[in-house]
Amino acid sequence: MPGPTRGFLGRARTARDPRLPPGQYDVGADWPVLTAEPVPRISPETWSITVAGNVQNPTTWDWDGVHALPSSEYRGDIHCVTTWSKFDTHFAGVSLDALWDVARPTPEGQYVMATSKSGYTTNLPLEDLTGGKAWLVWEFDGKPLTVEHGGPVRLLVPHLYFWKSAKWVTKLDVLKRDQQGFWERNGYHDRGDPWRQQRYQGDD
Repeated sequence: MPGPTRGFLGRARTARDPRLPPGQYDVGADWPVLTAEPVPRISPETWSITVAGNVQNPTTWDWDGVHALPSSEYRGDIHCVTTWSKFDTHFAGVSLDALWDVARPTPEGQYVMATSKSGYTTNLPLEDLTGGKAWLVWEFDGKPLTVEHGGPVRLLVPHLYFWKSAKWVTKLDVLKRDQQGFWERNGYHDRGDPWRQQRYQGDD
């Protein structure tokens, strides 16, 4: 008995890249610039990052201080809730684990509110910012991070949608209870896992 004809089967579909979460497309060489607030102008000489809240040793690092911590890199993909994904990115900076080692969150501290120089905020479980899963970064592809993309320093949490990777980050508050940040108060998901399509409040 002859097999089905090509006309019956239709055109062969292009295989989907396994790195692409559901509902996303490959943006290629582009890196769209999306901001919810005015772009601040921050010089490295005036920038600092503070870790405070439910920690044993609240600490502030300036530009030289954070560069004195062990350097770390991320090579991999990033995903935006607006449905683009960018493959094979290369960021350089410092793992947040190096900051936690100094600040030492208390057992009660389970969540983090990241705050930017612009006033933007986003909330994350502390668990998503430990164990080599999150960074402060100041370089992209071997060059200083541009201000449009969050320079001089941004948060990088690549396993979550990119609104969680706060640009121009200046403070990490460790909290006992979760509190919603800017986009979360405006209907976005509290966690934002791309592989579970956690885009909006109510998504699983």
